[in-house]
Amino acid sequence: MLTFDRNEQHLTEIVYQRLRELKIEPPTSERIERLIRSALHSCEQNFCATTSAQISSETRAKIDGILNTDKALEEQATPSQTFDFNHLKADPGRVGLESLLKEIDKLETIRQLELPENLFTEISPKIIHHYRQRASAEPPRELRRHPDPIRYTLVAAFCWQRSQEITDSLVELLIQIVHRIGIRAERKVDKELIADFKRVSGKNNILFRMATASLEHPEKSVQDVIYPVVSPSTLKNLVKEFKSSGPTYRERVYTVMRASYLHHYRRMVPQILEALEFRSNNELYQPVIKALELIKKYTDSSQHYYSSEDEVFVDGVLKNSWREIVVEVDSSGVEKINRVNYEISALQALREQLRSKEIWVVGAKRYGNPESDLPKDFEVQRQVYYQALGQPTDAEAFISNLQQKMTRALEQLDAKIPQNQRVKILTREKGWISVSPVEPQAEPLNLQRLKGELISRWPMTSLLDVLKETDLRMGFTEQFHSVAPMREFGQENSTKTAITLFVWIRN
Repeated sequence: MLTFDRNEQHLTEIVYQRLRELKIEPPTSERIERLIRSALHSCEQNFCATTSAQISSETRAKIDGILNTDKALEEQATPSQTFDFNHLKADPGRVGLESLLKEIDKLETIRQLELPENLFTEISPKIIHHYRQRASAEPPRELRRHPDPIRYTLVAAFCWQRSQEITDSLVELLIQIVHRIGIRAERKVDKELIADFKRVSGKNNILFRMATASLEHPEKSVQDVIYPVVSPSTLKNLVKEFKSSGPTYRERVYTVMRASYLHHYRRMVPQILEALEFRSNNELYQPVIKALELIKKYTDSSQHYYSSEDEVFVDGVLKNSWREIVVEVDSSGVEKINRVNYEISALQALREQLRSKEIWVVGAKRYGNPESDLPKDFEVQRQVYYQALGQPTDAEAFISNLQQKMTRALEQLDAKIPQNQRVKILTREKGWISVSPVEPQAEPLNLQRLKGELISRWPMTSLLDVLKETDLRMGFTEQFHSVAPMREFGQENSTKTAITLFVWIRN
């Protein structure tokens, strides 16, 4: 039990429940509390000793190095990618090329620690998060004071989860970049086309009149034959309408995407791809993995096309609608793969598969190996787990049930929204939904009585005064620790904390 949960309140409830099952009279609450704390202490000592024993001496030396902030500050004068512990805890800040490179350097620093791959694979994420929070709340000087097993366990747990967080954030950034490239290009092209777009009706009749006039007077010019039948303005509108859809529209969108990627995002994407390792458990998506390897190979190259000696995967990477744009044919009839266009197409395919976890990233949590989310005995106990989840084993039955639920929900939404006076669909772009604020609920009767009793006993006493007096007597703000580096939590900060709590309670 202590392997998965170390919350004292939860453990106390489990102890009482077990004693009731065994029909044993429980001891006093103080004794149960002492027993639980003793068990937790012993479990923590054993866990830290076991974890520390798995860490090599080289890794321990590196952990001590990142905790030695004074030494790290001295080494900042020389070019180095090593960060101290405070910098590893810091947020990335505003998204940009500089912050991206710093996050990649943080990830590389954690990887250089060379923690064992299976260090925490058998440990509950809650337990790891518990130690990670302890390490985050303590400054490096406090961590250095811990005994070796505790110190190395705390830092290892922090770096383990911090590495997963940074990896997930890099994957998320890559997905957003690829999405932003496409959506901004479509919006820009749509805006340009809508500005001068006019739909032409009766295109079949226009084509019939043009064909008839051309066949009757094949020897005459367009101006003498076509323009009397169809005006030049109508022909211009026909051309614009055709350009707003079909291959011409896709070419314009791709041109804008290429310019945006080439002049801005291409500085970021190779850095992210180089820092991440992509894998797939499905053979169907291996072409995308191979395409990423090819992109990495040509990162520093200035070639416009891929070499004929390279194996460039087209099927499974390129969409049929983009094939003509990516695959170019020269004057001799030889097909060549445009590098930039191929990179954009491969990144789009990567984005789709990352979101469905068909392609996963080594070291990530949210975008990690989907098979690691399953219990180890899933294949053997598959039926048991499906029954526990209340789900059918047949995929078609699951999809059908899900479709029925979604249909019922949409029908209910469609039926109630027109009658709901508090919800309006605005005539803005893409139809914004406006929801009226909910009226405040009536104050509970018990709360009214409590307020009345407080006012009768201590009239003209504000909540802030009560909070401050409680802190002076109990000193509860001393239990708050700052995660900022080199911050002393004195009386001034204690007062600020009390005021912050007051504002938070009032809101």
